[in-house]
Amino acid sequence: MDSAAAMAAQVSWLHRGLANLTRQQHNAKTMDLSRSLPRGTAPSFAFSKNSGWGCRPVHTSLQVLFTRGSSSSSRLSCTTPVLAELRNPIPDASENSTSVEHVEDDGDHVMAWKPSSTAWGDSAGGGENNPMLERLNTGVNNHNEGDMWREECGVVGIFGDPEASRLCYLALHALQHRGQEGAGIVTSNNGTLHTVTGMGLVSEVFDQSKLAKLPGSATIGHVRYATAGASVLKNVQPFVAGYRFGSVAVAHNGNLVNYSKLRAELEDNGSIFNTSSDTEVVLHLIAISKKRPFVARIVDACEQLEGAYSLVFLTEDKLVAVRDPFGFRPLVMGRRRNGAYVFASETCALDLIEATYEREVQPGEVVVIDKHDGESSLCLLPHRQRKACIFEHIYFALPNSIIFGRSVYQSRYEYGQILAVEAPVECDVVIAVPDSGVVAALGYAAKANVPFQQGLIRSHYVGRTFIEPSQKIRDFGVKLKLAPVGHVLKGKRVVVVDDSIVRGTTSTKIVRLLKEAGATEVHMRIASPPITGSCYYGVDTPSTEELISHRMSVEEIRKVIDADSLAFLPLERLRGMLQDEAPTFCDACFSGDYPVPPSDLVKDKEEFKKPVKAVVEGYEGKLESARIKKSRTPPDFEPAGVA
Repeated sequence: MDSAAAMAAQVSWLHRGLANLTRQQHNAKTMDLSRSLPRGTAPSFAFSKNSGWGCRPVHTSLQVLFTRGSSSSSRLSCTTPVLAELRNPIPDASENSTSVEHVEDDGDHVMAWKPSSTAWGDSAGGGENNPMLERLNTGVNNHNEGDMWREECGVVGIFGDPEASRLCYLALHALQHRGQEGAGIVTSNNGTLHTVTGMGLVSEVFDQSKLAKLPGSATIGHVRYATAGASVLKNVQPFVAGYRFGSVAVAHNGNLVNYSKLRAELEDNGSIFNTSSDTEVVLHLIAISKKRPFVARIVDACEQLEGAYSLVFLTEDKLVAVRDPFGFRPLVMGRRRNGAYVFASETCALDLIEATYEREVQPGEVVVIDKHDGESSLCLLPHRQRKACIFEHIYFALPNSIIFGRSVYQSRYEYGQILAVEAPVECDVVIAVPDSGVVAALGYAAKANVPFQQGLIRSHYVGRTFIEPSQKIRDFGVKLKLAPVGHVLKGKRVVVVDDSIVRGTTSTKIVRLLKEAGATEVHMRIASPPITGSCYYGVDTPSTEELISHRMSVEEIRKVIDADSLAFLPLERLRGMLQDEAPTFCDACFSGDYPVPPSDLVKDKEEFKKPVKAVVEGYEGKLESARIKKSRTPPDFEPAGVA
């Protein structure tokens, strides 16, 4: 075959393969595009994706090198539109083909990354080997009951330690309870930001080889929980972007109540969004800011935000920590013995990496750690009364953390003691719904002078998916996680302490489980007031209509869950325990008194309707600043992409 005919055949093969790919809507995990190649010829792919936050078209150019043995016989380069949803390229079928590499270049910055897996699927079909697909499409694992509140994320920032990425990995592990859907780390080294993100637990996303690709003495990290529509790799933080004066990464804990309004305004002005995360709005606001220098851009952007945000930013030479003026979500600061700075959502992360707790980042404060100027601080906005989330102490934070200047363990212990005084009952044993109910149960038992025992044992090895027998097992999900101890329960009057009741479905099953194990009476005590409203400040909660305490009285709930008695922690007693600090805590989910009016209530519903594309693993890459070409005057901000 002559060279012209060979080239024509290769062009025909390429377009047939891409057309087939489009028709199948990515239904196959892999596709063998080499079947029509001349014998002994193997394809090698290199994608260059210009996915812009500016006004550039989203497209993919595909270069294909045909190799015969170890030498290249011909080269074909063409640009062909490919589905924008193609977040992971199709692997080639040949053992001799090279690895796939993404490269993004806006003329001034280059971002390159490699997908570490090609297992993927979509909601329309395919992806049968993707263990996350059903979970992502349904929004919640059926056996997780969906009857709990979930913290959306945790953040970490470290500056000035040669093992920054490994310390960040450990700190994220300590914050794993704040988010289990995805994790990411970005480091700064010699003017380059290196990033690795992925779906799953911290231990599943990172290993020695991944951490070796994250050099540098400064880092930020993120663990995330998200609503169904947003549980995709592109939303896993930290986000990384390039702009005229360098590059920046950001990780966010919280929720912006004016997200939809800000996004609509930005899109009207030409911004293109790559994610459904409200965090991306922050980067766009930094992009359009005319303030100088970079820290002034951050302040300018944050002045336009409403809601909850604890943010950490990383540039080539700075680490910046920001907390919203109300201080909804926690953010603490510590130091290691070598002088390295550490920021984290909870003090338990500081403890694990042997950093000493120094103080909270104050509401409205911007803390800047600079390679040249050291530590500095400035006020973000005029002083407002703090409104720290009380649910951090009730449920989210670990008991060994200090949150908002208070011991979480001590708070929960006092909740239990108050319940014993406010709602006493004749009983033989006090048990807890593990793990968040344990400390409150200890307080209840001590005050009531009744023995505390482990009547429910929690399984710590429950995976993401379960194979249920064809003959249905009643309360299968609860039984997988909680096992009753018959010796403790049989013939006993039992008080069971839990942190909260959301929809009521889990409580109903727990009461039934205890009675089936032999308890003669089951008295439910809840270490929080009735939840009557949703949270809009960084917690994934059901809609108000789904909250059982919004629809029913305490007595009606008792009848539904079939408990012999039911009592909640009175809101006034909770406020009394906090004494003078009570006005500085947000209890809107109990009282309906929202510090920032929740004007943007439809974001989660809109995200849920978006088509879900699932990618099991993650992206690795780097964003490095390059010399600005004199022949071209770029806009202030042209992010190379979202890692």
